[in-house]
Amino acid sequence: MVLSKMLTFLRRDLSIEMSYRLAFLMRFFGIFFAVASFFFVSKLIGKAANPYLSQYGGDYFAFVLIGIALTGFQGTGLSTFSSAISSEQAQGTLEAMLVMPTRLSTIIFSSSVWNFLFTAFNILIYLAIGTLLFGADLGKANIPAALVVLVLTVFIFSGLGIISASVIMVLKRGDPINWLFGSLSSLLGGAFFPVAVLPSWLQGLSYLFPVFYSLRAMRYAVLNGAAISAISGDVLALALFSAVVLPLSIVAFKRAVGIAKTDGTLGTY
Repeated sequence: MVLSKMLTFLRRDLSIEMSYRLAFLMRFFGIFFAVASFFFVSKLIGKAANPYLSQYGGDYFAFVLIGIALTGFQGTGLSTFSSAISSEQAQGTLEAMLVMPTRLSTIIFSSSVWNFLFTAFNILIYLAIGTLLFGADLGKANIPAALVVLVLTVFIFSGLGIISASVIMVLKRGDPINWLFGSLSSLLGGAFFPVAVLPSWLQGLSYLFPVFYSLRAMRYAVLNGAAISAISGDVLALALFSAVVLPLSIVAFKRAVGIAKTDGTLGTY
């Protein structure tokens, strides 16, 4: 029953996405230009970044390609739930959805299935273009270890995204969760440059953001071929973040729905 409902959400979202075919195609041209831009930036940087990237193989282009991939999932996790809530409120269908004989957790996660699948497809295109056209070396990748890191990362940012949606449910606009983990993670997580270039006091703050552990573990797994045992510290940190954030997010969303129902603002945006 749960799978059937998830597939219903997936078919709906796929139908909506495919109705805008030009936007669908333009997205892939955007991917090519983004990868090309970082490739030429890596040429500009040259070997100057090698002292900071030696632990990842010394190739800035491969380094930043992994950063693009994981921040893509981060962005989807942080925004997909709040966007879904805002969209349903704007269409006047949120109240009807929430009175269906379906568990709230099923509704929440079903609304994100398409976005995560589409993001995964986009990331595969990023990596394919980076390796096939621009020569990024990902041949050492330890796929099982990378998948473990990816799953934990998606769990964490899904939880943070649900908390973000809870804020939107109550406040309608203004989302400190998305700002905090979206904006600051780009600076402190090491998506586009090594954290080692930051001042020491900022490097310390990086440990508060789960994307730091995700990026470090993913780069070791993909660029160095590291096994789970070699990145066990980062995997443990991600597992602890998941164990805290996911249950908290469901509680927060239920509470937000209750507040919106009490205030009579469930369908307003």
